[in-house]
Amino acid sequence: MMQPLSSFMFVRGLCENILIDVLSYLSVRELVRAGRVCKRWKRLVKDQRLWRTVDLTAWKGVTSRILWVLLRQYLGCGLRCLRLRGLLLSARGGTFLSESWLKALSTKCPRLNKLALLHADLRSLPNCQILPRSLRVLELRGCELPRSFFSQNLPTSPARPHEATSSVVAQQQRGCQKGKGLVSPTGIGVERLVLNNVPSFTDQHLLNLASWEKLSRLELRDTFRVTANGLRNCAAKEGLSGLEGISRLKYLEIGITGRQGYQLQMASLGLGAGWLGLEELSLGGKEVGPGLLCASRLKDLKCLHLWACTLSELQIVRSCRMLRGLRQLEFLDVIFQPRQSPPAGEGQGQEGGEEQQNEEEGTGGESNDENRTLDGTDPFPSLRRSLAVLLPSCSLVFTNCSVQINVD
Repeated sequence: MMQPLSSFMFVRGLCENILIDVLSYLSVRELVRAGRVCKRWKRLVKDQRLWRTVDLTAWKGVTSRILWVLLRQYLGCGLRCLRLRGLLLSARGGTFLSESWLKALSTKCPRLNKLALLHADLRSLPNCQILPRSLRVLELRGCELPRSFFSQNLPTSPARPHEATSSVVAQQQRGCQKGKGLVSPTGIGVERLVLNNVPSFTDQHLLNLASWEKLSRLELRDTFRVTANGLRNCAAKEGLSGLEGISRLKYLEIGITGRQGYQLQMASLGLGAGWLGLEELSLGGKEVGPGLLCASRLKDLKCLHLWACTLSELQIVRSCRMLRGLRQLEFLDVIFQPRQSPPAGEGQGQEGGEEQQNEEEGTGGESNDENRTLDGTDPFPSLRRSLAVLLPSCSLVFTNCSVQINVD
């Protein structure tokens, strides 16, 4: 009988900072329940240190009513990251992200930097301008999008030119006074956009991203409706009025790994037109082969990541001959095919001699290349020696790679 009372007295005697650290290990649902214990815990649960990162993806019964309760009673200026699961795959279906709730979220949580939506139906929203202005990272996984979601509608009014200019200046001044000078006047300040398994994302959505002035990182994973023409049209290139397309992009990821049966679009072939300013490229799955053929057209490319694919040494060496400015080459979950020796009397004098010469030249720099290898795993020594000759200033990274062995 004394043990529950003594434990209660022990918890009651703890300071508030320790109690907040203990409460931080609870989920959102458990945290709300803990606020019903007593008045002290109710006050502690509302501490904004507990609401910096809110993950509601594990709470399957979240409705619009619960979102309003959380926003009115718990979420505040301390919120930095918010993850939500929609009702797209639920038996109830329907939408739960309303326009009024998103406006209230941007008002009450002015420091929200990251928003991740899972299985959310966004077709009831007009466009992305309704999202909080403070967002820097936007992740959409398995969501449904309207056609004009990524487009920007600039406000139009019949005001005179000098009046319109003065209004824009006034808005910029107010933004600087509030410390929001980094946000563009259009309200979209997203720097990183992640699209994972979004079937409704098309070339038109990709083209609308050219109006996002702050976008510097774009990740396209299993976006099956993006084609090479769409990627070619939005690439940063010189135009009549300067740079056109997504001109501020520094990192681009393209990967197709799932859903067999879809027609392979080979969107990475659109990189053949070049992309000014693109410094880092990540290719995965079925997009690795077409992407390697066009990677040589990227003049500013410094880092290349290849993941979840099967490659041969000859394919890699041929693609890297034109990438003299490459500084890092990473292989993640890559299966390397063994070298196939050419038949006797057929091309053996040219191609085989060239590869042998590359290996002999790379043998001398083998020790230096081992110092540049960031990972101890080395599944293909001959590939490392060949790349040491072609890319002497490039560091190699092998992570969870393997070599395919032929029984024959």
